[in-house]
Amino acid sequence: MTNKGSNSEKTSSPEKHGARNDRAIKDELSKGKKSSSSRQLRELETLYRISHILASDAQQKQVLSEVLDTLDSELGLNRGTVTLLSSDGNEILIEVAHNLPAEHSQKVKYTIGEGVTGKVMQSGKAMIIPKVSKEPLFLNRFGRTEDIKEEISFICVPISIGQEVIGAISVDKVFDKSAQLEEDQRVVSIVASMIANDVRSRREVALHRQEFEDENLRLRHELEDKFRPENIIGNSNAMRDVYSQIYQVASSDTTVVIRGESGTGKELVANAIHYSSPRAKGPFIKINCAALNENLLESELFGHEKGAFTGAIQSRKGRIEESEGGTLFLDEIGDFSRATQIKLLRVLQEKEFERVGSNRTIKTNARIIVATNRDLEKAVESEEFRQDLYYRINVFPIFIPPLRDRKDDILLLADYFVEQYAKKMSKDVRRISTPAINMMVAYHWPGNVRELENCIERAVLLSSDSVIHGHHLPPTLQTSDASDTVGSGSLKERVGLFERDIVVDALKRSGGNLAFAARDLGTTSRVIGYKVKELGIDYRRYRRKKT
Repeated sequence: MTNKGSNSEKTSSPEKHGARNDRAIKDELSKGKKSSSSRQLRELETLYRISHILASDAQQKQVLSEVLDTLDSELGLNRGTVTLLSSDGNEILIEVAHNLPAEHSQKVKYTIGEGVTGKVMQSGKAMIIPKVSKEPLFLNRFGRTEDIKEEISFICVPISIGQEVIGAISVDKVFDKSAQLEEDQRVVSIVASMIANDVRSRREVALHRQEFEDENLRLRHELEDKFRPENIIGNSNAMRDVYSQIYQVASSDTTVVIRGESGTGKELVANAIHYSSPRAKGPFIKINCAALNENLLESELFGHEKGAFTGAIQSRKGRIEESEGGTLFLDEIGDFSRATQIKLLRVLQEKEFERVGSNRTIKTNARIIVATNRDLEKAVESEEFRQDLYYRINVFPIFIPPLRDRKDDILLLADYFVEQYAKKMSKDVRRISTPAINMMVAYHWPGNVRELENCIERAVLLSSDSVIHGHHLPPTLQTSDASDTVGSGSLKERVGLFERDIVVDALKRSGGNLAFAARDLGTTSRVIGYKVKELGIDYRRYRRKKT
């Protein structure tokens, strides 16, 4: 019985052993399923967290840095980088680096096709490197393996917008035979796609912002051109500021003080303000205060009654009354007497005044614009100008720059005056020679635009060959440095100056070609060559640059 039982147990043991193996396999499968389920859950949680990071309003570098932090903390992808293609498309630059030497981030660069990162961006396909020590493409520019004794696995995935590869995300981890690198690569690919969408959105926003700024700048320039007064010439930055101020103040009734040196065009600015304002249909009355003595100025401003003084044979309206509903421009207000200043202050503050010899108060609706070339601050300190009047007129000051500070406008102004005076004098003057332009640009113009206008009037009068030459300008402008001449004095020097001017103009027209210049002047190349050498002219400087 015992033996039979024993045989029976022996006979049944394989079946029991098989059952135990089946249970073990089921347990292992169950554990595998639980492990797989746990990993999938971690991956979902990781992607969920990254989606929230990318949805934030933080800067791009901060967002990408937090993404790499999350991949490290949640999935154990220890070190990583996000690289983006440079704007010119020639280099691959490190945008952010995680757990890698920060000092290398700005120095490490790749080109398309260089290393693993460059290869991934070139092909647009991800790469998994199980052991970086076995991969010749791995450049190790961050020195990953120098401080780590273990073998490293490396994953690099392209960041693409449509068919365009704009960057790459790379991560690494300590080598593990059981590691599921394909699963890691799949998660990193999803993250790369999310980063691509974020980068695209940021680029679209940046593009729209740039387009908006460009459009704003274009419209601003259009407005500046539209509201630039027709009676003022100049495109320099200094004058653009003046045009902007004119546009800003024109629509109001604010008192304006126009300041600048004599001859800068203060009256033109006052004209521009009036004719750009709602008062444009009203009168524009101008008084040069420096041209009148105190008694005449007071009568001119406020008017007088019959018999108010000797010679007042009838009542007369003053300029303030005449400018009702319009603008009164008081030039050189710094020359007002203190008594007249008090009366003007009342007009500005109370909008009322009395005629000379009358007690009847008259209300006024005139806008007042004043101008001066004096230093009002010093005049206030010396008590020549009332402080309260100074503060009352200095509501909106406009400073007109002197001509020496707006060199870019000299040629524009000169061309304008040439056209005006050529038409007035019925002369065919077409252009200004290069030496003459050099002289005008080098000159300091103490008389400003008024002096330039007088110089051009003289030059147009003297011109006899449709060109304004250097010798047509006043002697004050004729310096050897500015005019590029050999000087002027004796007859020989003056003839040489005239010859040089003619030859230089011909060379300029011919682009530095001696033969063409000779044909233009009706002479031979030999004569032109001799004159060029004699007068010390470098004809090569006039050659046209090849495009």
